[in-house]
Amino acid sequence: MEITLIQGLLLLVVGFICGVDQCWEAFYWFRPMVVSFFAGIVLGDIQLGVACGAVAELSYLGLLTVGGTVPPDPLMAGMMTVVIAYTTGQSPDAAIGLSLPFALLAQWLGIMWNTVFVALAHRGDELAKKADTAGFRATVYFGIFVKAATTGVVVFLCSYALQTPIQMFVNAFPTWLIHGFEVAGGILPAVGLGLLLMVMLKTQNVAYLFLGFVMATFLEMTNVLPIAIVGAALAYINFSHEKKADDVAALMKSGSVAVMGDDDNEL
Repeated sequence: MEITLIQGLLLLVVGFICGVDQCWEAFYWFRPMVVSFFAGIVLGDIQLGVACGAVAELSYLGLLTVGGTVPPDPLMAGMMTVVIAYTTGQSPDAAIGLSLPFALLAQWLGIMWNTVFVALAHRGDELAKKADTAGFRATVYFGIFVKAATTGVVVFLCSYALQTPIQMFVNAFPTWLIHGFEVAGGILPAVGLGLLLMVMLKTQNVAYLFLGFVMATFLEMTNVLPIAIVGAALAYINFSHEKKADDVAALMKSGSVAVMGDDDNEL
C-alpha cells in the first residue's frame, strides 16, 4: 500500500514528538511499542501497528545504553517496521529484520548530534556561571528541537519520499532471503528478552519468571492480558509486603533509639 503525503507529514509529527520524548525519557513514547501504535493509527491499520510494535519491542527490550555503548535506535526500528510491513506487505517478523538499517542510521545520527552538542554543554557552563537561566533553558531546548526535528525529517524521507525505492528493493529479494528475515525476526524477541533477563533477573524474581512461563505455555489463553493482570496483582502483593516490612523495620529502629535514649538518661 502507498503512504500519502498527509500520512507522511503526520508520521513526521509522530517522529518529532517521540524524538522529543527520547531526549527527555519522560513518557517512553520513543519505545517501539508506542511508536508503532501511533504509526498504525496514522496509516489506518492499528492492528498492524500493534503487531509490529510487539515484535520490535521484544527485540529491542534488552538493548540498553551502557556507558559509551549506543544501541540501534528503538524509535526508528518501531517506525520503520510498521512502514515496511505496510508498504511491502511483509509480515512483522520479516519487517523487523528489514528495519535494522534504518535503526542503525538513526543510531549514527544520534551519535553525531551527541558529539556536536558538546559545544552546547560548554555554552551551558558559561550561562550557568552567569546565572542566566533563560539562556540555559533556551540552549537545552534548542538541542532537543534539533535532534527531534532530525528524527522527524528522517522518518518522513524513509516513509514517504523513499517508499518506492524501498518497495522495489524489498520486492527484489528472493523468497528464501525473505524467509530468512522472518526466521531472524522470530528469534530476535527471544534474544531481546534474554538480554533483559541478564540485567534484571535476580534470585528473588525467578519464581515469577517460572510462573509466567507456565501460564503462557500450558494454559490455553487467547492473549497475554490475563498474564499481565496476574503479574500486576503479584507486583502489588509484593509491594504491599515490602512496604509493611519497611514500616515495621522503621518502627523497630525508632523504638530502639528511644530505649537507648532512656537508658542513657538513667545512666
